[in-house]
Amino acid sequence: MKKILIFSLLFIISLVLVTCAEQSQHLSQNTSTSNPNSPLTIWWTKGFYPEEDEALQTVIKAWEQQAGLKAKLTLFSDDENLKQTLNALETENFPDIVYNRRLEFAINPKAAWEGKVAEVSDIIKPIKTLYTPSAIQSVYLYNQKSKKFGYYGVPLQQQTLHLHYWRDLLEEAGFQERDIPKDWNNFWAFWQEVQSQLRKQGKSDIYGIGLTFSSESNDTFYEFEQTLAASGIQLMNQQGELLVNNPEVRQGILDSLIWYTQFYKQGYAAPDSIDWLPEDNNINFLNRRLVMTLNPTLSIPASQKTDPDVYSQQIATIELPNKPNGEPMPNFVSIKQVITFKNSPHSQQAKSFLSFLAKPEILLNYLKGSAGRYFPVMPQLLSDPFWNNTNDPHLKVASEQFRFVAPLSSILFAPYSQIFAENVWGKAIEQVIVEGLSPEAATEMAIAEIQTIFAEWKVQE
Repeated sequence: MKKILIFSLLFIISLVLVTCAEQSQHLSQNTSTSNPNSPLTIWWTKGFYPEEDEALQTVIKAWEQQAGLKAKLTLFSDDENLKQTLNALETENFPDIVYNRRLEFAINPKAAWEGKVAEVSDIIKPIKTLYTPSAIQSVYLYNQKSKKFGYYGVPLQQQTLHLHYWRDLLEEAGFQERDIPKDWNNFWAFWQEVQSQLRKQGKSDIYGIGLTFSSESNDTFYEFEQTLAASGIQLMNQQGELLVNNPEVRQGILDSLIWYTQFYKQGYAAPDSIDWLPEDNNINFLNRRLVMTLNPTLSIPASQKTDPDVYSQQIATIELPNKPNGEPMPNFVSIKQVITFKNSPHSQQAKSFLSFLAKPEILLNYLKGSAGRYFPVMPQLLSDPFWNNTNDPHLKVASEQFRFVAPLSSILFAPYSQIFAENVWGKAIEQVIVEGLSPEAATEMAIAEIQTIFAEWKVQE
């Protein structure tokens, strides 16, 4: 009897503790909702270098002073930021503001469709004409709940692929910049020859081609999309219809996969590039393991601004080579954006912050303060002397690139964003290089996954 009483007492105590814990957790999750005086919560991806974070903090302080409100900034790594944001979408325990480098394809299109992202048309419409068409298109998304399109997010900045190389390594191989071919096929063959010449000098750990082959890096997707574009391969027509059953398109994907993976198989790319994360091509280039590399921002030269010799004399930035048919290569742009959620704790304050951030003068100062790693999404800002400094060898080239741009297909067609989010191309590349699948088998698997993605989105729509 005594044991029964003891067990009963313990059960009651444990039940009370669990109930209290659940109530405490519930209160904790809804503290900001029930307390209008709590600060605006901002989740942001930590910058590649301190200037980016400092520029953001300057914007937040200016908004606090103007609005008379407080904000709490939390800086995450890109991966942790994405994980936390996805968890917030699952649990519906939202922050107020989120910025992530993968937001445009990994979160926003699907979350907007589900009706979880706040529509900000009242912010975008009055300033719509200030943005590039790609920037506007990137946040013009469909909401299945409301059965209509709207603006879900504020475009912040844009990026495209840039080519960088070491001048001194090129010279050591016996070449000058004028020797670099302007056409696609000869361009890549040239860097293979550069590596071969350096190998003859005993430089066994320097690679001529700095492509990324990992499914864990967004760079792989950007680079393979550029490869498809070189051959004129488009997976969709202007009506948004999938073309992968077209024999020419299937063959084009296969040929591009063979072409891309050959550099790794033939030893012209670093062996560890199959495991690279987004920052690893930066690291390996700056450690002088790569003669040439591609990067979707200007973070490589921008990180060296404190060393004028390295920045201005040693690292060079050049435009992409022409297509094999001689036509100019389009520079595909990706648009980085900021969102708030429909059920964010401070919805009005969040829109106040986004409105403030979208002011051209604020955006300009933020981008300049971030050392010019990204470029403006407002054409008028591109006329600022910062991006037209003819003495800056990197900004000068990049500015020319942004005069001839095309949106990635993930901007134009929401289902394509899922191809990006799943990094279908990166997985196909790894299947060929790591798993030993034939390019034909990897191509068929990639096409099957793309078809599945589009079928799921068709059901959604």
